[in-house]
Amino acid sequence: MTTRERAYARANNQRAAQFTELWVTGSPEDIAALVQAVARSGRLVYLSAPTQMPGDDNRHRRYLRLRAR
Repeated sequence: MTTRERAYARANNQRAAQFTELWVTGSPEDIAALVQAVARSGRLVYLSAPTQMPGDDNRHRRYLRLRAR
């Protein structure tokens, strides 16, 4: 591995370590409370649209991307 390849790999690892990615499943009220708390902390980077779980389940699923620090 060349010096350039090592530097590139290290930079990619540092960029990936900056974020935490989560799939959250729960009732819409519970997810809304979680999202509000994360948004107030300033860690929320991305929030997907709610997706209803299949079948008769009334829960939703959302993808969150948070800053690690």
